[in-house]
Amino acid sequence: MKKNTTETRKYRLDMNDKILNSGFRDYNKFFALDNKAYINGALPAKTKELMGLVASMVLRCNDCIFYHIDRSIEEGASKEELMESFNIALIVGGSIVIPHLRYAFEIMDEIFNEKEYTRNNE
Repeated sequence: MKKNTTETRKYRLDMNDKILNSGFRDYNKFFALDNKAYINGALPAKTKELMGLVASMVLRCNDCIFYHIDRSIEEGASKEELMESFNIALIVGGSIVIPHLRYAFEIMDEIFNEKEYTRNNE
């Protein structure tokens, strides 16, 4: 069964909460390191999220692709910036990336449509 974007975000938050409250402190250390990697620094957060997106596509992790598209859009990425990033992933990863490119397009459209719907109904 396919989850919508709201369900995917909720599942991620719920499971992260479960993991981070498991009592195994090494998880907390890694999550903190991961979060810190994507904040503004010499590179803006948007650029870092787009880099994470490219890596996620090449590594073929749909959960990661969803997360980095969601975060990239939250950081202000346009469709054009996302599509250029998708192209870098395709060039680096080759044809094995094509199924994940399809997924990325689907998620990108869903999130932009969701944002448009929210904006129109505020």
